[in-house]
Amino acid sequence: MKTIYSVRQPVAFLSLAFFVSLGSAQQAPIKLWPQGAPGSPQTPTPGIVRTTPQGDHVVSNVHEPSITPYFPPANTATGAAIIVAPGGGHSELWVDHEGYAVSKWLSDHGVAAFVLKYRLAKDKNSTYTIEGTELADIERAIRIVRGRSKEWGINAEHIGVMGFSAGGELAELASTRYDEGMPSAADPIDRVSSKPNFQALLYPALVRDARLTGETPPAFLACGGNDRPDISQGLPELYLALTRLHVPAELHIYAGIGHGFGVRQTNTAPVSGWTTLLLQWLDAQGFLHSSKAAGAPG
Repeated sequence: MKTIYSVRQPVAFLSLAFFVSLGSAQQAPIKLWPQGAPGSPQTPTPGIVRTTPQGDHVVSNVHEPSITPYFPPANTATGAAIIVAPGGGHSELWVDHEGYAVSKWLSDHGVAAFVLKYRLAKDKNSTYTIEGTELADIERAIRIVRGRSKEWGINAEHIGVMGFSAGGELAELASTRYDEGMPSAADPIDRVSSKPNFQALLYPALVRDARLTGETPPAFLACGGNDRPDISQGLPELYLALTRLHVPAELHIYAGIGHGFGVRQTNTAPVSGWTTLLLQWLDAQGFLHSSKAAGAPG
């Protein structure tokens, strides 16, 4: 029988939730830099999408990074938002079970989600870097969501990042290399803080130089017990490092489960329930609040 190992360090957060009514489900992608991303070709070639024999859509050749919004129905919106970074070894993006399916589930449960298509440092002939280009992409996504939070009915203090595998490495980088914005920047978006309010790391490729502090955002961590040792053994080490710093953290290790489970219809209990555990954790941390409780219009 499959077992689950779970540990939790609870903490209370003040609610600052507010929101307005929005449409539901997937919206059109939004380019992170409408005039062209810095460091990308002036005339970028289109992205490449391949389909696996199992029907998964996998994206590569990304030169125009973007976010695809999934807004929750107005009657369930909580004001929380998550930027979702799919994995793929920094050479491609598995956008279905680690992007669109995750974001659809989140939006159906009151959390606005944004699937991040980021440039890939290990794609063929790539000139991009993980800690340069890819990190800039996720930071830009956070700034955009926070900068447009009022327009989108999102609480600017309830914006998190979620990453899977290589995307988890990127989410961890965003949670440890953030800045508070540059007040004198010519681009107003660059004046906005890139700090996530929380992080969710799913079977992440862990950052070697994590630079953890007591200000590191709270973390929800999950992986399979049959994953690579650097993940299945490294994630508990990250959990312990966070708790030593008194950073709120929760860890789930699923026995008998390997890499890449994401959100799939073929997932079975208990690993299929990780999304519900995430939602419960977000609620316990004070990131989920109804419109009536917040006294907001809608």
